[in-house]
Amino acid sequence: MLRRAMASRAISIPFPSNHHHHFLIVQNLATIPAPLPPPTTKPRSSRSSSPFSTSSYDVKRSEKLAVGMGRRIIMLNLSIAGFLLSFDQPFSKTSKAALASQLLEELHRYTDSKQGFTLLIPTSWIKVDKAGATVLFVDTDEKANNVGVVVSPTRISSLGEFGTPQFVADKLIQAERRKESTKEAEVISVSERSGRGGLQVYEFEYKLDSTRGGLKRVFSAAFVASKRLYLLNITHSDGLENPLDMERRMIMEQVMHSFDAVPST
Repeated sequence: MLRRAMASRAISIPFPSNHHHHFLIVQNLATIPAPLPPPTTKPRSSRSSSPFSTSSYDVKRSEKLAVGMGRRIIMLNLSIAGFLLSFDQPFSKTSKAALASQLLEELHRYTDSKQGFTLLIPTSWIKVDKAGATVLFVDTDEKANNVGVVVSPTRISSLGEFGTPQFVADKLIQAERRKESTKEAEVISVSERSGRGGLQVYEFEYKLDSTRGGLKRVFSAAFVASKRLYLLNITHSDGLENPLDMERRMIMEQVMHSFDAVPST
């Protein structure tokens, strides 16, 4: 407290000198230093470095930056739009009806009235006999590509009694992974659709890598009718040297979607 009081005001201390008393003013009980030269000040630049500057230069500069950024965004959007439209061009020139007609020319319907099912098959594929398969069709150019149907008795009346599409897909993948030849199996998609008379049909797509045939793409569909389980398997090679192209993929999907029940005789 004492130091603060002393520092807050000047203190007069008398000193004798030549029969006269002089008074020396001391602040803070210390010798007053020589006065410093006033600081030199530079003229303030018109371009303020403050982030809150509102000079006309900064306003114009911000406007230029905004315009430039806006142009870049517009050009980027136009580039993206052009990129996306380049993929739509082939389909915009070909109507859906023409595309469906083209696919149907490569497919023909196969119906087994005795077993009670029907589906579309690639026209060039041939029917072969194989133990365990109700029917099997193979690609004449690549025998690893095939379409097979297996019909077997069951106690359930619909797939819904067995489980959801995802549950059935998981069981299917587990069965594939238990095979000694399987290196990897991965589900791509799972869906459900209605067949004849509201029949519950499950559809699956998955990738399979095995020591028998390498990388493959598998499309499957299943339904239950008249206490019988119907299972469709479409297998197509999908390796790096011979990947599944878009047109062939669409054909395989059409085959899968066409799988349905018919009244058995």
